[in-house]
Amino acid sequence: MSKRRIVIAGGTGFIGSALAADWLAQGVEVVVLTRSPRQRNDSAIEVQWDGAHIGEWIQYLSGAEAVIGLAGKNINCRHTPEAVRELTKSRVNAVQTLAAAIGHVTRPPGVWVQASAVGFYGNCGDAILDERSPNGDNSLAEICRQWEGAFESARVPRTRKVLLRIGVVLGREGGALPVLARLTRLFLGGRAGNGKQFVSWIHVKDLTRMFLESVRRAELVGAFNAVAPSPVTNKELMRQLRRVLWRPWSPPAPGWAIKMGARLTGTEPSLALDGCRVLPKRFSEARFEFQFPELREALIDLK
Repeated sequence: MSKRRIVIAGGTGFIGSALAADWLAQGVEVVVLTRSPRQRNDSAIEVQWDGAHIGEWIQYLSGAEAVIGLAGKNINCRHTPEAVRELTKSRVNAVQTLAAAIGHVTRPPGVWVQASAVGFYGNCGDAILDERSPNGDNSLAEICRQWEGAFESARVPRTRKVLLRIGVVLGREGGALPVLARLTRLFLGGRAGNGKQFVSWIHVKDLTRMFLESVRRAELVGAFNAVAPSPVTNKELMRQLRRVLWRPWSPPAPGWAIKMGARLTGTEPSLALDGCRVLPKRFSEARFEFQFPELREALIDLK
């Protein structure tokens, strides 16, 4: 019996590394498609790809159990019109290239699990959102609309398609938490702006299990919100983080300071000041069991 194989496009980052580790622990062959292949300490194989053209990497798709789409330019930059075009192009091109490659192989992957983001819903205040909620109207929402549109239009009839709209991923090795924890330890862990913006978060362990179950469970098809069932405001997130890290109080960061700091560091202030209140309705209906449904337990685990 041949060894199971998972192909991860854009898999050298925080989420891809966590997924690779989980599958390798199960004895699965993991192939990572990346612009800059390197020797790894684990047994995963890194293969050259540019996210825009079919190349020798296509051979690994044939007979693969699944392909995971994570590729795209880092969203943590100033969202100028040019940057938004590049962010969109990197995601759309990667999806279209995977679709073309799947169409070329004799034994296409059984499932394609494609990442998107809860930014799809835009900046929505305290409105409660699920997978049926409409696309938003800011730059992140437009990036996600085109990203998901490319995936939806991909014609891969022998490959099941699952889309995960990922929230703010909490983990020790990457994402927002290490930065927030460092600021909090320096007594700079106050709310951002008015603190009322919702953060739809998820523990990285629950996120990797969502990917694994999306591959394993044939009944899972279409778009799913990959978030915990208890979104919180930014104010509550920072309060809980201060409690866990034994920092009783920190001064709030007013909106103007966030915007000034973002300009100086080349980041996008809306990533901190905007938010959406998203629920994992379809995963809940599929009886997905969250290991960390509540924020405090997640933060304690990641302390």
